[in-house]
Amino acid sequence: MAESNEMQGVIPYLAMNGRAGDACDFYARAFGAEDKGRMPMPEGQVGLMHAQVLINGGMLMLTDHTGDGTPPAANFGHLQLVVAEGRTWWDRAVAAGCSELVPYERQPWGDDWGLLEDPFGIKWAVLETGPQPARQAGPVGTEAVS
Repeated sequence: MAESNEMQGVIPYLAMNGRAGDACDFYARAFGAEDKGRMPMPEGQVGLMHAQVLINGGMLMLTDHTGDGTPPAANFGHLQLVVAEGRTWWDRAVAAGCSELVPYERQPWGDDWGLLEDPFGIKWAVLETGPQPARQAGPVGTEAVS
């Protein structure tokens, strides 16, 4: 499915309640995701057992499998995309159907950042790092931001 260098670090794995394939297709349009493979459920079952997409060098895994019972609501914070040319990423995601929750703009800490929600209820932050404030040395183990 994926090359070994793509399978490192922390990889989000989302249960999509029967919409994993739709989500993979949407993420290709909204975030330029590269489809790395889809494994169907065993014969007689509908949906995807496992799917993988690569977004901006990071892997995202999805499934339609929810185990026994109803899956919990997707209330886990957000996925953060750290990208160059954040405005381009933002505009593409909005054009594909993401809703704006917090406008994409320069933040007090110096980065450009905004928060979107996709049609599946997943929140995505788009972050382009900006010039950071100079740090002044303080006592050992501390830093002061000027």
